[in-house]
Amino acid sequence: MTSMKRLMLRNCNLSGPIPAYISAMTELQILDLSFNKLEGNIPDLSGLYSLKYMFLTNNLLSGHIPNWIPSRDSGFQIDVSYNNFSEISMPPTCTGNQNYFRSFSGQDNSLLAECMKNKPCLKEQHSLYINCGGNATTIGKIEYEEDQDPAGAAKFVSVRDTWGFSSSGNFWDVNSTSNQYKATNVSILRMNNSELYMSARLCPLSLTYYARCLANQNYTVKLHFAEIVIRNNRSFYSLGRRIFDVYIQEQLVLKDFNIENVAQGVDRATVMEFKAVVRNKVLQIRFHWAGKGTTAAPLRGTYGPLISAISVESDFGRPKNGMMKILTGLVVVVLALFLFPMIVGILWSKGYIGGKMSREKELKGFDLQTCFFTYKQIKAATNNFDAANKLGEGGFGSVYKGILLDGTIIAVKKLSSRSKQGNREFVTEIGMISALQHPNLVRLYGCCIEGNQLFLVYEYMEKNSLARAMFGSDDQLLTLDWPTRQKICVGIARGLAFLHEESTLKIVHRDIKSTNVLLDMDLNPKISDFGLARLDEEEDTHISTQVAGTIGYMAPEYVLWGYLTNKADVYSFGVVALEIVAGKSNMKFRPSEKYVCLLDWAHVLQKTGNLMELVDPKLGSEFNKEEAVRMIKVALLCTNPSPALRPNMSEVISMLNGETAVHELGMDRSLYGSDFRALTDQLLQQPESLNTSLNAKWVGSSSITNNDLYSINKNSR
Repeated sequence: MTSMKRLMLRNCNLSGPIPAYISAMTELQILDLSFNKLEGNIPDLSGLYSLKYMFLTNNLLSGHIPNWIPSRDSGFQIDVSYNNFSEISMPPTCTGNQNYFRSFSGQDNSLLAECMKNKPCLKEQHSLYINCGGNATTIGKIEYEEDQDPAGAAKFVSVRDTWGFSSSGNFWDVNSTSNQYKATNVSILRMNNSELYMSARLCPLSLTYYARCLANQNYTVKLHFAEIVIRNNRSFYSLGRRIFDVYIQEQLVLKDFNIENVAQGVDRATVMEFKAVVRNKVLQIRFHWAGKGTTAAPLRGTYGPLISAISVESDFGRPKNGMMKILTGLVVVVLALFLFPMIVGILWSKGYIGGKMSREKELKGFDLQTCFFTYKQIKAATNNFDAANKLGEGGFGSVYKGILLDGTIIAVKKLSSRSKQGNREFVTEIGMISALQHPNLVRLYGCCIEGNQLFLVYEYMEKNSLARAMFGSDDQLLTLDWPTRQKICVGIARGLAFLHEESTLKIVHRDIKSTNVLLDMDLNPKISDFGLARLDEEEDTHISTQVAGTIGYMAPEYVLWGYLTNKADVYSFGVVALEIVAGKSNMKFRPSEKYVCLLDWAHVLQKTGNLMELVDPKLGSEFNKEEAVRMIKVALLCTNPSPALRPNMSEVISMLNGETAVHELGMDRSLYGSDFRALTDQLLQQPESLNTSLNAKWVGSSSITNNDLYSINKNSR
């Protein structure tokens, strides 16, 4: 359909890459593929000279934003907000007709860090009041700020240093005008605080208000609505229903919201009140039209979100001025005089003065870019660490399920006093993962550091770990059909490709294994446990580091010589891929005494041409044999003894998807070297006491160090 002029496939649950054949639609003027699950890169559409609007909002697009997009003239409007791009060749701007709000996964894109880098938060805010689409006005003692920017189809607007908005979408049924993104009522409104409802911000698709520089605490958010576009008379303006969704901090708070129904008529105000928790000093309020209600009406589009005013107030108040400051100061001085001896005694006993620096003080000395929870919050969320909320236990410690006051379900990782993950690993995990955002990486909400208590707070993953799903007890096993296994394998590969190649920080994870891959409700995989991760400095060919990881998943060059590159993660991925195909653990599978592990057996089957014996019998005949063989061959290629012959993760993704052929390389098991073979054999022949200790390290999130390896290797000789 090369004569296509308008193509809208919004909210269609589309997946996979954007098809390149769109470039043949030379007359295309509007392309809207927003709110789908499209992946991969944006194809080259630079030859579509008639294209004026392109909406790719809220997908899973990644890679680089192609150069032809920022270089187009100002008449070209493109919205790529809410995606996972790695970088852009030209710095994004806070003005113009190209919206990159929350487009990048490797930086603080929620505020467009590039735009706001010269506008640091000079002080914390405790409130915000916006008269959406209108002039500044005062209601009682509250001053509402003006919001008069004309906005646009693809625009990020930094209205103030402390707040702004992202606007996306165009009205298909009306001609573009300068004021179509604001609604104004010229009639008389008979309601309280009518000044707030004479105007409103209007948007045909997605509108996000963000506030920055807020203190990290709980807030009350009030959203002021009044239907001032749809009328209650017999004119064309009476036609239509406005239905939309509202999200606060990406949590759905209003579904299929209809202002007229809730307010019981037009030109009537209604205020919806919600609680919100601010972390990282940022609050986001998003209004989204999901395609419901009237889609077209004469004279003016009536669909899409409409918001009259926003007020945000801290639940804990804000610092007072004048006399209250003086009184507060006097109280503090008096209390200090009486409590000083007691405070000194407590500090002495805790080691803050006159003794060794405490762990809490040491860790808080680091500039950790994450949200801090209190021990009281963690304790309340987990119901005092109720055993019923315990999700599992590893070398780091126990993991508990918790629920925050705002209803957010979390996973709390508690540091055990016996854990070998000390301050360095704890800080590493926080620092690494707080700087990363990707659909296949577990999201870190924050941490808790009080006294000797150390916790990491993660998003909750409903289906636990991949290892538990495949190798757990009978009541823990999940039915993983072949399409699900393929999706999990590709998802892990995408997460690693992001760490190695796409993220601003190039990272080697060092401990990729099935227990460190978690599954959400839809069985999407997410990589976790960054405690052993290391930065891959681009100027270095490799990292020389103390060996740490999990036996059975570590690459031979790393185990024997401490030679670490991202190819060590590729090796570990290959082992996990084999486990996914076989449904068996690499270290717990020995079909006979001839074989050390699953990987060893796979090499033998490759030489004998019997690779299909590896496939999990539980799959029966219900699987794609071509994909299964391809996954096995990719896994064996990833576990090549020579790191130089292993592919990088972007190549792995291409091969798994069948886009490129798998390069088969013959491998001699002797290439692993006698030291590595002896070490592995010795591990499996240790006395029960040592074997138990080592097994604990294999299944936990702790590491086995090169000191452990040296002592075992010495015994094997």
